Amino acid sequence: MAEVVKMPKMSDTMTEGVLAKWHKKVGDKVKSGDVLAEIETDKATMDFESYQDGTLLYVGVQEGSAVPVDAVIAVLGKEGEDYKALLDGAGGAEAAPAKPEEKNEEKPAAAEDNKPAPAEAAKPKVDTASIPATVIRMPLLSDTMTEGTIEKWNFKVGDKVKSDDSLADVATDKATMEVVGYEEGTLLYIGVKEGEAAKVNDIIAIVGKEGTDIQPLLDNDGGAGASEETTVTHEAKEEAPAAAAEAAPAATSAGSTADDSRVKASPLARKIAKEKGINLNDVKGSADGGRIIKKDVEEFTPSAKPAETAKPQEQAASAPAEKASVILPAYTGEEKFTERNVTQMRKAISRRLSESLFTAPHFYVTMSIDMDQAIAARNKMNEVAPVKISFNDFVVKAVAVSLKQHPAINSSFLGDKIRANEHVHIGVAVAVDEGLLVPVIKFADGKSLSHISQEVKEFAGKAKAKKLQPAEMEGSTFTISNLGMFGVDEFTAIINTPNACILAVSGIAQVPVVKNGAVVPGNVMKVTLSCDHRVVDGATGAAFLQTLKSLLEEPVRMMI
Repeated sequence: MAEVVKMPKMSDTMTEGVLAKWHKKVGDKVKSGDVLAEIETDKATMDFESYQDGTLLYVGVQEGSAVPVDAVIAVLGKEGEDYKALLDGAGGAEAAPAKPEEKNEEKPAAAEDNKPAPAEAAKPKVDTASIPATVIRMPLLSDTMTEGTIEKWNFKVGDKVKSDDSLADVATDKATMEVVGYEEGTLLYIGVKEGEAAKVNDIIAIVGKEGTDIQPLLDNDGGAGASEETTVTHEAKEEAPAAAAEAAPAATSAGSTADDSRVKASPLARKIAKEKGINLNDVKGSADGGRIIKKDVEEFTPSAKPAETAKPQEQAASAPAEKASVILPAYTGEEKFTERNVTQMRKAISRRLSESLFTAPHFYVTMSIDMDQAIAARNKMNEVAPVKISFNDFVVKAVAVSLKQHPAINSSFLGDKIRANEHVHIGVAVAVDEGLLVPVIKFADGKSLSHISQEVKEFAGKAKAKKLQPAEMEGSTFTISNLGMFGVDEFTAIINTPNACILAVSGIAQVPVVKNGAVVPGNVMKVTLSCDHRVVDGATGAAFLQTLKSLLEEPVRMMI
């Protein structure tokens, strides 16, 4: 008889898994113990083995898709067996994203019970291409803008507008800007009153032929971005006359220097003139009433007459400034970026660390430790030890011994209770490509340095090979994060809740130290203890570091 295969819960914090890779396809024979797929959890990518024999009849999840725990991902059974009824009874709807054809079969039945559906069908979208009107939308005037407020309309419904007229002033999150419609015709519709806000791409006005029925344009609007015909451009308002005044004299040395702010000109024409250094007093307008428009500025050729008739003293005064100016070549760069999906592990790290930072009030205690004797002891031990002992192994052992003397540090905050752990399970952070894994050295206080070294090496190898099991990453009572191998001088770490503390270990640096009244070279390592203030007080954290310091400065004491 066919059986459904569900997304397993592969860790205590797992809520969903990503189907990283299928090792079998529909129609393949499967034996108990065969690897069906690779599943990416919030902690690692793990092999998922089949627990029954049969033929793979159905695959409900595509590679790369995320699926909640207990959702149906496959069906195993006898070849040719009918499994559809089994899917319906087992909640196969959760796996439906990989089977769109099954979804479509169910839609008509659901639509019969849904009364609003006929109303929606009664309003088919109309082809608006033939309507002689153009929609003006709220433009995106800054990279962070989500909505804009209409401060002032410069026209009212029924007014004739030209292509370069400023329709309205819009206040964004950064400045007040002008919206230019770039359409000639009659202002047929205003959708937002002065003082009201509209979201980016919402319709704010419609310009077109007088008497046009604009209702189809409003009915067909679904909040989507404007097409190429309805694209709205914008110009920055001239809010920095002082800056413009500085740039204008050098650029208009061959023309008028009088203030042109009161000359009748369109915003676009004024902007282009400012960019080209043209004084609008020198430009003749071709629009109604002598108004200057874009075409007038683009076709304007500066006259050399003002420069020839300039006063000698003005020319002499401007010469030094021109000589002193430096012209730099223009540099054009290209903005580029890449994006990648957030992995399940990175999602878990983000969630857990955000929870830790916002729920556990952190404070930090830093101490410097003289590692001279630890270096000497390690060199002697490695001459006879069965495995090579690292400084990290020394830290793990010293922390384990110190925790037995300071049980408050080895505690957990559980809401209405504080649990003082009598056992010592130390989590050791290991960096992998996707993020960070924390395998746990259990009962570390009772293990030798060689035993700890061997276990840490095995866990590190498993972490990099994605072979760590959930049980090997659970149950820590304290965590160590060591960046000493990267030459880090000092850093702080975020608590791995529900632990009360985490120790950040830096590199060993050769620095001058004072011993017996003399300055001599020494080897110093800084450690920083991050503490949850709900459980640990400053004096408690400092006392723990004092014990840790004494053990590392005299390693023989932790062997007793």
